[in-house]
Amino acid sequence: MKDIWAIRIHLQLRHRTRDLALSNLGIDSKLRGCDLLQLRVQDIACAGRVAARASIVQQKTRLPTQFEITELTRVSVAAWLEEAQLQARDYVFPSRNAYAHHLSTRQYARIVDSWVEEIGLDPAAYRTHTMRRTKASLIYRRTKNLRAVQLLLGHTKLESTVRYLGVEVDDALEISELTEALRHRPGR
Repeated sequence: MKDIWAIRIHLQLRHRTRDLALSNLGIDSKLRGCDLLQLRVQDIACAGRVAARASIVQQKTRLPTQFEITELTRVSVAAWLEEAQLQARDYVFPSRNAYAHHLSTRQYARIVDSWVEEIGLDPAAYRTHTMRRTKASLIYRRTKNLRAVQLLLGHTKLESTVRYLGVEVDDALEISELTEALRHRPGR
């Protein structure tokens, strides 16, 4: 989390409105890069207000998935939408190239690399998928609720979520031990 905050602060201090919105929305939405970049303004905002929740159909699974948009992210996205003067049907992150409608996944990867390098971290350790995984990993660490994380990521199989998060035998044993300890507490 300290690295995520370092990136956020770096982008804020440099008044990089688009990049801050991209970073924040990438983390909040837990979307794959291809889905994040295809978001249109109307998917996340109405009448100039960014919604607290949104829903899209994922490219990979063709299934709908919902995601929350925190206040911090709503503020950064609203600032970007206003600065870029984007309309409802526009892509949230349009390409600057005439031949493309929205940022490409390759360009997104370059942008993430630049953030990481600018604050002195190893770009090999941080990728666009790191953005997707960040909040999901935090939720899992705090709750140990694989099913909730599965739903948030839009995975069809729980096994995929287990592999994705790198849930290890130690995690499973710890959960088992906690469950057993609760079962044997006085008054239960």
